[in-house]
Amino acid sequence: MKTVVGVSDFRVSSDIDEIIITYALGSCLGIALYDPLVKVGGLLHVMLPLSKANPSKARRKPAMYVDTGLKLILEEMYRKGARKTNLDISVAGGASMGRGREDYFKIGKRNFTVFRKILWKNGLMIAAQDVGGSKARTMALRVANGEISINKKRLQPG
Repeated sequence: MKTVVGVSDFRVSSDIDEIIITYALGSCLGIALYDPLVKVGGLLHVMLPLSKANPSKARRKPAMYVDTGLKLILEEMYRKGARKTNLDISVAGGASMGRGREDYFKIGKRNFTVFRKILWKNGLMIAAQDVGGSKARTMALRVANGEISINKKRLQPG
């Protein structure tokens, strides 16, 4: 069964028959978390780095922002039995989508920088990544085994 995660949304599942997928990761980040011991996985699709840019929108759509979205998905992962020490974290996206002109706001780069800082502050590490560049990506997480694919290619940890 495939579950699609839209922009500014997330999904956490322990259904081993489920594949969670998100499309059109340009400057957005796709953040996948997986606990292999309890087989719980989650996928988050964030657009912007910090919720303080628009606090009222962040209250309505916390998954829109890296800071509030990451907090939300981690809480749900923990509720479903995942443990911080077991988490495999993968990330994709963060591209420069300037289309031939200067990427003035550098949203993709800022998203990834904020993401890394939050992980570091919380003692979490990235296991695998496919970020930057100028192409959009599709990211999928197979809940049965934590396998991550980007544009149908398997993302290797390390």
